[in-house]
Amino acid sequence: MRLVRRAGAAAALAVLGACATKGQVDRLIVDLTTFRIETARRDSARAAALAQVISLNQRIMDSLAAGRQAIRLVENRLSTDMTEIARQLLMVQELTGQSQARLSQLKAQLDARAEQAEAAGPPVPGADTARGAGAAAPTASADQMYQSARSMQLRGSLSTARQAYRDFLRVYPGHALAPNAWLYIGDTFATEAPDSAAAYYDQVISQAPRTAQAPTALYKLALLEERRGKTADARRHYERLLREYPRADEADLAQGRLANLRP
Repeated sequence: MRLVRRAGAAAALAVLGACATKGQVDRLIVDLTTFRIETARRDSARAAALAQVISLNQRIMDSLAAGRQAIRLVENRLSTDMTEIARQLLMVQELTGQSQARLSQLKAQLDARAEQAEAAGPPVPGADTARGAGAAAPTASADQMYQSARSMQLRGSLSTARQAYRDFLRVYPGHALAPNAWLYIGDTFATEAPDSAAAYYDQVISQAPRTAQAPTALYKLALLEERRGKTADARRHYERLLREYPRADEADLAQGRLANLRP
């Protein structure tokens, strides 16, 4: 392209040289030189702009490559984390299942022992056992029988606990824990048979009036009557508790119930 331009310029000079003055030729030479300088400057500017575009494009490509690499790293890390989380969840589920199975097994063993103890019942004097004639079956201690009944009650086996308390009272009727047994039998009846519950609470109050269970039974009896809508009977029991057991733990509770009791 430059050779063409130079050839054209030379041809123009040759043509003009034949018919133009020296001053005109000099101006033409100056104009051509200026044109070449401006053309070179524009070419240089375009080359610089093109270089900037290429550099910017390269930086963009590098940034995109770095971004893709970062995304791959994040994806790999997330995949690893999710795998670890899934593994830990599986481990927790296995441990939970083992714990539940173990608890169920222990509960089944306790229920079986309780049923065996209930089935054994009190010993029969002079009865023979499988271990030899004349050998009497061992008798459970009072504490063992009482604690067994209490455990059944705490587990929610109310009817079984009720029978266990009755067996305890039959074998050890004068034991110091007898008032507790009467009280707890009343608790097992409190929801399903309020009249039976009231009878056992009354038994504690009448048979063991000087025990710590008496004010407790009196307070529970008052609550029972209050829930049944027998306000007058409830008030009478609360007032009796305050009068006969002013230092009992239930006295403050009874005072508060009385203050809020409707006439």
